[in-house]
Amino acid sequence: MYPPIDESVPNGGKSHKRVAYIYDSDVSLFMYEPGHNMKPFRVKMTHSLVTQYGLHKKMEIFRAKPASRLEMTRFHTDEYINFLYRITPENINDYALEQQKHGIGWDCPVFDGLFDFCSISTGGSLEAAARLARNKCDIAINWAGGLHHAKKESAGGFCYVNDIVLGILELLRTYKRVLYIDIDIHHGDGVEEAFYTTDRVMTVSFHKYGDFYPGTGEVRDIGVGPGKGYAVNFPLRDGIDDPSYKFIFESVISKVMEYYRPEAVVLQCGTDSLSGDRLGGFNLSMRGHANCVAFVKSFNVPTIILGGGGYTMRNVARTWTYETALLLEQTLSPVLPFNEYYEYYGPDYDLDVRAANVTNANSYEYLEKIQTRIIENLKSIAFYPSVQMQDVPREPMFTHMTEEEETRLDDLEEDNNKDTRHNPRAWDKRVENDLELEESDTEDDRRRITQTRKLSKDLSTLSNEINSKEAEVSPTPGPTLGDTAPPVVGNDDENDRSTNESTIHVSEDIEMQNQKPLEEEVKTSTVSVSEDIVMDDPGKLEESEDVEMDDSRKLEESKDDEQAGTKLDEDAQKTPVIEVEANTE
Repeated sequence: MYPPIDESVPNGGKSHKRVAYIYDSDVSLFMYEPGHNMKPFRVKMTHSLVTQYGLHKKMEIFRAKPASRLEMTRFHTDEYINFLYRITPENINDYALEQQKHGIGWDCPVFDGLFDFCSISTGGSLEAAARLARNKCDIAINWAGGLHHAKKESAGGFCYVNDIVLGILELLRTYKRVLYIDIDIHHGDGVEEAFYTTDRVMTVSFHKYGDFYPGTGEVRDIGVGPGKGYAVNFPLRDGIDDPSYKFIFESVISKVMEYYRPEAVVLQCGTDSLSGDRLGGFNLSMRGHANCVAFVKSFNVPTIILGGGGYTMRNVARTWTYETALLLEQTLSPVLPFNEYYEYYGPDYDLDVRAANVTNANSYEYLEKIQTRIIENLKSIAFYPSVQMQDVPREPMFTHMTEEEETRLDDLEEDNNKDTRHNPRAWDKRVENDLELEESDTEDDRRRITQTRKLSKDLSTLSNEINSKEAEVSPTPGPTLGDTAPPVVGNDDENDRSTNESTIHVSEDIEMQNQKPLEEEVKTSTVSVSEDIVMDDPGKLEESEDVEMDDSRKLEESKDDEQAGTKLDEDAQKTPVIEVEANTE
């Protein structure tokens, strides 16, 4: 009824994609507990096959920095992360209540190096997201990631820290819309719950539904609020095979790409959906599983490839190695090369996971019904949602804006400058015109500079008043305060010369005599300025004080003018004699 999948792999050669491969050898050192289904050792088995096939030569390999507690708390609560950091097998009895609260139990046990294991897994996904966001690669692979069941403050389904959510949050710093696709046999409940109310992330999960962990992911679960329509769930039954899975996956993802237009994709490649998995119930072959990876790659969207479930280690290593080669567009030999874990792949020692002869409980009618309902839901969502739909200012920034417009622009600046502590508009609002050329930072310095500038304006006005008064009361014609002496034009008469020189000395004496009242005026103006600064209401009281200050100022000026006139007569009689004697010598 369904066409078979295309089992061909692109011919070997140079990959058209830049692939970053994240791997930390320390991940294999951790063990949940004896007999536990989750074995981190499978990641090292995968890496061994990758290197023996020579795939490491076709991509960049990175050892990511382990994630810190601070980075983990971008999604998880501080209390939960601190609990994971502190708890050990030795002090487990001291945290009995906390274990129950945070979902620690038989499926998520406490083991040696628990927090270090979470740091390595999460750090790899954060590194993959960061490199993708900086355009350092087109595809980033972290087979140690993909732990999709962890919640904000609890563990679940062998997952403690949700590296997927943290990686997507990192991508959202750069990309407007991110698509998350989950082909693990278990529903990706932790990721869906994290983004259930937003349209910036669409989650699509193909999973077994019914009496099966975690028991969530109905087709009617489509999100709420702004996220309504952006959660897609395709519940499946046991035994689904390659052709059926290819049909539903390609038809749904094609429509998702058409309607949502993601800027980045995160694909969780849990291999417990393979045939023969210890905990699964699907009947996918290695190539049926890898067909999903190839189809997502064909859209040429920046993509992160993550691990996930998978509890038959030899099949996990085979499939992830094959999918690594597919992403690199390399053809691999069906015969496994010799490697340090060669004995695990017996008795056939080949690169294949075959489908079994089991019944497919997913009828054609059932799959068509679910597919039709999902596509109808997709038609109801808006094209190009979220960030791109926000208003963009069309008018020049220097025009007058209302308070509401100012607030909207501030919010837009914050969204566009997430990595900047103070955005440009915030800095512009901090500029003080009177101080933007000063280096003073303290409040006292700013107050002093402001007072000084106001005082300089008052002094300028005061100088003009003194000049006008001097012109009225001066007994002899001469230069006024602030003027310079007129240049001496060629003149042989000594009396003319001495008269000019005496005039110069007279002007200097006038300046010296007026210096004291000028300083007194400065002090008076300073008091007036400081009172103006302190006063909250510059009303009638300020005007009356200014009038009094002006009256006292005029009285002092008249006294100074009389003294200046007396001194002028005395200097006029003495100065020429001294200058004539000097000229005679």
